Amino acid sequence: MKFAAAILLLLAIVASAELAMGRVPICSCGHVALWHGALDSGNSQHLLDWYSFSHVIHGFLFYAIGWLLLGRLPLRLRFLVAVAIESAWEMLENSPVIIDRYRTATMALGYSGDSVVNSMADIGCMMLGFWVARRLPIRATIALAVGFELLTLAVIRDNLALNVLMLLWPVEAIRAWQGGMFA
Repeated sequence: MKFAAAILLLLAIVASAELAMGRVPICSCGHVALWHGALDSGNSQHLLDWYSFSHVIHGFLFYAIGWLLLGRLPLRLRFLVAVAIESAWEMLENSPVIIDRYRTATMALGYSGDSVVNSMADIGCMMLGFWVARRLPIRATIALAVGFELLTLAVIRDNLALNVLMLLWPVEAIRAWQGGMFA
């Protein structure tokens, strides 16, 4: 019971912090879709989108890192640490400094941050990824992560690896390719 309460407290902290930062609770379009596949102003505003796959991969990675670094701790505690890290990322990702960085360094020129409901779903996707990694053999988890990366690369010209690269060390040729300047 304390474990579930701690998870709910983390989610409430993230939602409250994002609302305090001016994030919209739901899409300003007035509804919440289960899936939003277009790369437009509705991206990161609904429950799931192409970037949800990256958050599942976060869960794979947090499970692996937790197993390597915190393997002696109970699984529930490692999961709680993963949720705390993902929660911290969601608050940072939706801060003005990171939103501005995305706008200037990546293909996300019109990015305005996540809605609170999308941010909560992103944390949920990480949780799902953590538990999938816990259940699947390592090779299957790696294959799934590679498949997600290749799928999103093919469909939206972006994925977790490119997102991290472009956020930390932008490459103009990649940004031009992502923007469709090079077919």
